[in-house]
Amino acid sequence: MIVVHHLNNSRSQRVLWLLEELGIEYEIKFYERDQKTMLAPTSLREIHPLGKSPVITDADLTVAESGAIIEYILDRYGNGRLIPPSGTPERLRYTYWLHYAEGSAMPPLVMNLVFNNFGIGDSSVNDEFIAPQIKLHFDYIEGELNKSTWFVGEEFTAADIQMSFPLEIVAMQAELISSRPKIKQFTERIHARPAYERALERGGKYDFAKSIQ
Repeated sequence: MIVVHHLNNSRSQRVLWLLEELGIEYEIKFYERDQKTMLAPTSLREIHPLGKSPVITDADLTVAESGAIIEYILDRYGNGRLIPPSGTPERLRYTYWLHYAEGSAMPPLVMNLVFNNFGIGDSSVNDEFIAPQIKLHFDYIEGELNKSTWFVGEEFTAADIQMSFPLEIVAMQAELISSRPKIKQFTERIHARPAYERALERGGKYDFAKSIQ
C-alpha cells in the first residue's frame, strides 16, 4: 500500500488529492513543520536524504518529487485515468503543464517568499526581477486558462492537480488575483471537487485552501 509522508501546508496535499481522485487506498504518515523556521523535521530524512515533502513509499520503493510521484501513481495504478492518450497533442500539453508547475511557475514564488520572510537583499531585487517574473508567468497562465476549462482542455487531468499549488498561492494574494479572474475560477473549481475535499479531511491543516481573495 502507498504511504504518503505528508508535511502540513505542503505540496504533498496534491498527492493526497490525486489518490482520492483515483479512489486508491493509502496511508498517511504525518510530519509537522518547525514553528520557527517552517522547515520540515529532520525525521523526513529517514525516508529520503533531502528530507523534503512530498515523498511516498510503496512496498520497497521510495519516490520523491511531485511530478515523479504523479507519473508513478498514474503508471502503476491509474489505468489510463487523468492522463490523455499517448501520442496525442493533449498528451504533449499535459506533459508540459506537469513540468511547468515546478520548473517555471514556482521558482519566482519561492524567491518572493524567501526574500520577504528572511529579509534577504533589497527592494530593487523584488521590483526589478521577482515581481516582473511573477507577473509574466501568471499573466501567461491567465491567458492559457482563458482558452479552456482545464489546462489540457475540457477534461480534468493530473496536470491540473500539479498546477494547483502555485495557483493557490497566487489566489490568496489580493494584489495578484484581482486582475486574474480565470485563475480565481480555476481555484474555486478545484476546491469544489469532492476528491479535493476528501483529501483535506484526511490531510489536515492546509492554509492554501482558505477562502480566495
